[in-house]
Amino acid sequence: MQGDRNKILVDSVKRLLRRNAMHNLRKIVEKTHAADLSRVFDFLTMPDQHRLFQMIPDTEQKGVLFSEMEEDTFLEFAEELALEEIVAILESMPNDDVADIIGRLPDEKSDEILQLMQKEDSEEVEGLLRYEDDTAGGIMVPDFIALGEEITAREAIESLQKEHQDVEMPFYLYVVNEYDNLVGVISLRQLVVVPPQTPLKAFMTTDVFSVKTDMDQEEVARIVARYDILAVPVVDETNKLVGIVTVDDVIDIFRREATEDILKMAGVGEEFVETKSVLKSTRIRFPWLFASCIGGIVAFFVIGSFEESLKQFAYLAAFIPVIMGMGGNIGTQSSTIVVRGLATGRINVRELWSVVFKELTIGIILGVTYGVLIGAVAQLAFGKIALAIAVCGAVLSSMSLAALVGSLVPMAFAKINIDPAVATGPFVTTSIDVISVFFYFMIATTLLGL
Repeated sequence: MQGDRNKILVDSVKRLLRRNAMHNLRKIVEKTHAADLSRVFDFLTMPDQHRLFQMIPDTEQKGVLFSEMEEDTFLEFAEELALEEIVAILESMPNDDVADIIGRLPDEKSDEILQLMQKEDSEEVEGLLRYEDDTAGGIMVPDFIALGEEITAREAIESLQKEHQDVEMPFYLYVVNEYDNLVGVISLRQLVVVPPQTPLKAFMTTDVFSVKTDMDQEEVARIVARYDILAVPVVDETNKLVGIVTVDDVIDIFRREATEDILKMAGVGEEFVETKSVLKSTRIRFPWLFASCIGGIVAFFVIGSFEESLKQFAYLAAFIPVIMGMGGNIGTQSSTIVVRGLATGRINVRELWSVVFKELTIGIILGVTYGVLIGAVAQLAFGKIALAIAVCGAVLSSMSLAALVGSLVPMAFAKINIDPAVATGPFVTTSIDVISVFFYFMIATTLLGL
């Protein structure tokens, strides 16, 4: 449904631009959210992008557009904008989003923008840029509500009305001591139902879920999801409150990390190559496919080593595709389940052997089932019991070993702190193809030779 809406929007905008129907186009732009317009920009020429951009009346919506545009599209588009215009838009955005955008730009341009920004904003942005992009510090919002533990509920409400009107997440009030250390949290609902003279320390929740500035963003996202909270406070090594990570950032993290994992598992890197040029897309895919190429060459030599068997029993070749296919499929299934389980926290690295044993057991059960089925087909087709047993044994060994490799390799990579997603795709499927062919010919040669 969303894809259809995007296509209609893209087609409508492109048609109106061709007709130079600016009045109708302006109406569409005013009624369309900037996040939806960002998808349109990927399909427009640079002059048309700027014509459309100038029709957006609200500076804050232009900021949303900046945040939602694909990185390559944004970098090319920003090259044609005056620095003063970029600064005016950035100053209307939350500082964590500003830091993300400035981090994409070349260093020289980033420095010029920071110099033009208001001092207070630029200092906060520079503070965020000190942290790695994929850590809690890199994604946190430096604007939050922090109140002293001694003040009363009445004073807290007055502070909200006077000093914290523009805070992005007003639903949680964080309580700090005299050293700005995080000591508690209060929800907005709690604040308005207690007697006005009650000090915050009397009703605050002291069991606060917090994260360190250097915690990986995936772990931060899991904490927010696990405890169903709208934001999580970020503290430094001294437990000083320095920012918060909000649920909207967590949604972006889950979407981005899930996309990266899927693309890695498919063996195409970690970015959408279809949004890039032909040469760039080719360069990204080349090394991953080279791994498959090497595996195919190895499989060729394995098959070649059984040339005599193939000459004598030519019908053996008929079952190579199904044996390789069954092994490859169950290997991909196992690796996908394990990689996604590790990414979401449902599978722990400490459970390595129990996870591997479970997948191996499943592989054996499925191997026996499909081995008997395909072996029966071999018996009916060629009338040779030895061939049927060889095919059955090959399917069983292929699927069992595929489930073993598909689960063991990602778990082993995670154990040594290597991204498990890179272990799937070409690596798993190629190794399984080689193993399947080898065991098939070994079993068939032995049985048929007898």
